[in-house]
Amino acid sequence: MCAQNATQWEYYSLRPPREETQKEASDPTDKLNELGADGWEFVDTIEYEGGGTKYLVLKRPIEHGMEE
Repeated sequence: MCAQNATQWEYYSLRPPREETQKEASDPTDKLNELGADGWEFVDTIEYEGGGTKYLVLKRPIEHGMEE
């Protein structure tokens, strides 16, 4: 496959919303569904050692001619 035809991706990281205690993440389903409707696909999480803040990583293909 030549580089011209390779899919290019853009990425988005989402920090799950926290409950009032800031210790537990609340359910991000609504936000994930909103992002999914815009073409984002969940691919992975980022966790800090020791149980720190987690991020959700999403990606979607870049549509050429539509780049910002």
